[in-house]
Amino acid sequence: MKLRIISDGQTGADRAALDWAIQHEIPHGGWCPKERRADDGVIPDCYTLVETPTRNYRQRTTWNIRDADATLIITLGKELAGGSLFTAQQARKQKRPWLHVFPGEHWYEELQEFCEQHQIHRLNVAGPRAASAPGIEAFVQSVLASFSQLAIDVP
Repeated sequence: MKLRIISDGQTGADRAALDWAIQHEIPHGGWCPKERRADDGVIPDCYTLVETPTRNYRQRTTWNIRDADATLIITLGKELAGGSLFTAQQARKQKRPWLHVFPGEHWYEELQEFCEQHQIHRLNVAGPRAASAPGIEAFVQSVLASFSQLAIDVP
């Protein structure tokens, strides 16, 4: 299976997805704000990202959704807020497949069904920043490990 992880390099869920891709030698990329703007300063060069013409976070979110086969929003809670909520709204507006997963009883089954319904080679991963979701990185890694296995098993 050819998989490419798309994300924007923001701290937290987004950067955890890129780190997972690098660790597993999976191609990655995506759009980031002009000047590689992030909560912690400048997004490190180890992430293969392309800058948008503006520093606006919403532009890179919209373009990453557009360029992916599907978007996976990974959070630690049931309610979407901030950039994660904007991501869901934009995916709906663009009529692009998306799924929100959070720790609980049914996230794995929902992910499995999502993989069965959609042929995904370019996965956009989004979620909260590190400051608002301490520990999100471990859950992102777990979800992506499951996704990669499920996507391989789906014909």
